[in-house]
Amino acid sequence: MKEYFFEDRIYYRTNEFKSDRLTLVFVHGVSGSSSAWLPYEKIFENKYNILTFDIRGHGQSKKLPHYSDYEIKHFANDLHNLILYLNISKFVLISHSFGTLIALEYIKLYRENVMANILLSPVADLEKGLMAKIVRPALKLSKIFSLFPFNPKSGRHVDYSKHQNSTDWDIKRNLADMKNTTLRIHLYVLRQSLALQQEYFLEKIKVPTLIIHGEKDTMAPVKNAIFLSKKIKNSKLVLIPGTDHIVALNNVKEVSEAMEFFIEKNLLY
Repeated sequence: MKEYFFEDRIYYRTNEFKSDRLTLVFVHGVSGSSSAWLPYEKIFENKYNILTFDIRGHGQSKKLPHYSDYEIKHFANDLHNLILYLNISKFVLISHSFGTLIALEYIKLYRENVMANILLSPVADLEKGLMAKIVRPALKLSKIFSLFPFNPKSGRHVDYSKHQNSTDWDIKRNLADMKNTTLRIHLYVLRQSLALQQEYFLEKIKVPTLIIHGEKDTMAPVKNAIFLSKKIKNSKLVLIPGTDHIVALNNVKEVSEAMEFFIEKNLLY
């Protein structure tokens, strides 16, 4: 895998692209970075073209100062512009947590580019739940950040091998993520993820979709994954017992095997 910057603002990694291979594009979650996908790069890089990248404000990508900079549509357009730049015509879109909102927004805007869709611990529709109603007023306090200057340090990549088997609310891992992303951006993105205006037209998603969810997820209840699987007609739901929201980090073997089976069944035969 080699490292690059797109327009001096979006960090990304790719292996050597080959025309006879499928392309997998990975989108990480809030306050994370592309380093979350390192185990998957090692598993898949000799079989597929791989693109991983840091979403805006995260990892080594540019940190932007305003709340409006983190509207979901901007993340989706960043991805689209990167896809165009790399001349990728069709790909499998793989996302985790907040990244699933970016993926669903991307499919809404540019569905013709997506061959298949893999959602890990999806958080769509959470903005209508009780927890969102409780948290949303507190997140509005993030407006206070606009009164202060913003001079963040250069981003980096968290070494998630130091946080193996961490739980949803693991303080050490969450602090490492938040310190890297900044509290301002963390709260801005959370607030955007709970915005009531999000619509993803789930019934219009026609491509094969795999949904992987931990049965003990305390951030996105498993009922949300079940709801998505019923709304998206051509979908398969895989529930992993005994695990929580951090399936991408804690359940690499189960997740990668489910991905491989799904891709081979739907796209290679």
